[in-house]
Amino acid sequence: MPDQFLGQFDRFPDFVWDCILAGVAIVIGLILKFVLSLLLRKKPKDGRAPFSVTRSILARLGQPFSYFLPLLTFNFLLPLMKIKSNLYPALNKTVEILLVISFANVLIGIVKVFEDYVYHTFDIEKADNLKERKIRTQLQFIRRLAISMIIILAGCVILLSFNNLRKLGAGLLTGVGVGGIIIGFAAQKSLGNFLAGFQIAFTQPLRIDDVLVVEGEWGRVEEITLTYLVLRIWDQRRLILPINYFVEKPFQNWTRNNADILGTVFLYLDYSVPMDPLRQELTRLLEHDPLWDKRVNVLQVTNTSEKTIEVRALMSAGNSGDAFDLRCNIREGLIKYVTENYPGTLPVIRAVALLKDPAPGRDSVLPAHSDERHF
Repeated sequence: MPDQFLGQFDRFPDFVWDCILAGVAIVIGLILKFVLSLLLRKKPKDGRAPFSVTRSILARLGQPFSYFLPLLTFNFLLPLMKIKSNLYPALNKTVEILLVISFANVLIGIVKVFEDYVYHTFDIEKADNLKERKIRTQLQFIRRLAISMIIILAGCVILLSFNNLRKLGAGLLTGVGVGGIIIGFAAQKSLGNFLAGFQIAFTQPLRIDDVLVVEGEWGRVEEITLTYLVLRIWDQRRLILPINYFVEKPFQNWTRNNADILGTVFLYLDYSVPMDPLRQELTRLLEHDPLWDKRVNVLQVTNTSEKTIEVRALMSAGNSGDAFDLRCNIREGLIKYVTENYPGTLPVIRAVALLKDPAPGRDSVLPAHSDERHF
């Protein structure tokens, strides 16, 4: 019976038969993809829809499977085709190459699914995110390295599938060795950046979302690639630096172990200012400010000069952004308090004028009628 069934198709011209098989391969591949999609779209029993691995699989692997499954089916049906013997090897080789490329695309999609899962598991948005930032920094580097290796291996498999290239490779070993040495000297900086990327990813002197001060600029690490780093500066500018900069030069990392940081406010006041009321006002301002994390509250005279005393208010906050805003709030509050309650303690430059006495030969020294007050 199967022989009779197949015999019916022998009546078709070879070209039509081959087109039918190609169409069947495409249809079977799309049906397989559709069935997999239905299975993955099955809703959870509890009805909740947070992050879903299946949703990530559909988003990352939907398009790669649209090419891979029909090609795989076509590869299985290829021996049944009635292609001319001189065209068959070329078609077979083309299908093999396309299969390798589509399979590499599937592997890249799997890497991205894993990345989505890790990003969901280690949420960087929470307050204490040191562990999450460590893992994300390593993940970015590993993802780029894995994708690069998949592309390189796919290219090697394609090249090694040609017998002529295998023979040619043996003859080019010497030339490739010399060329590799020349390229190595020419690309020392690029290779240095690549190795520095390895070092930073696993020793982690800095991580994603760390707060850095680099080249006099304050900002957060937005992206780390294999060769460069992107720093998002506080005013939304981006500072792009080669990755080996952070291996060769010093920089400040304000969130190396934790995000806690101390903030300072300096006031320059007259010697007559009372310190105890000023300390009480600092405590009141901090207690009413939600940005203060209640760790440090200190007011001290840290320096003196012939004109003023330097008063330093020291306070703590959960991160550098909160510390900056807290310093602004406390600075404004203390200035307002001193101005309203002790205006005479603001810094004064006292001028002395020499006035000529009406009597000949006598000078008198009198204070000037105006003082210059400033902060």
